[in-house]
Amino acid sequence: MKNLFEQSGLEQTIERINKLKPDTQPQWGKMNVAQMLAHSCISYEIAYNERKVDKPGAFGRFMLNLFVKSTVIGSKPYSKNGRTAPYFIVADERDFEVEKNRLIGYLKKTQELGASHFEGMESVSFGAMNATEWNTMFSKHLEHHLTQFGV
Repeated sequence: MKNLFEQSGLEQTIERINKLKPDTQPQWGKMNVAQMLAHSCISYEIAYNERKVDKPGAFGRFMLNLFVKSTVIGSKPYSKNGRTAPYFIVADERDFEVEKNRLIGYLKKTQELGASHFEGMESVSFGAMNATEWNTMFSKHLEHHLTQFGV
């Protein structure tokens, strides 16, 4: 997985994003490329408190940590056509260039803030996570969707 806190990881990821075109077709799934870019921004919107989502209660967080966290931050790639939380679904049409630029902006902000910003930062779903877990979550999600669109 790319380390998005390092310049080289950031540059490699942005290079892949820049290979996308408005008409790039997915190899699986229902989203078009602009929707995928918007979908990929949601993790950053939540992390930067730009999008409010309800925190699960104690039992819900326990279940997420028990059954979901290892999938999200583990080394095994996501499966194709996997389920996503409702607040990650993007069904409306989006502007490709706007969404591409938003995602690249979030990636640059993440790299500029650096790993220390994320160390111990609270995740809505999983509670406090270390910087490695944050990087894995961000990087793995992007890897999944960039692969979905063949870049």
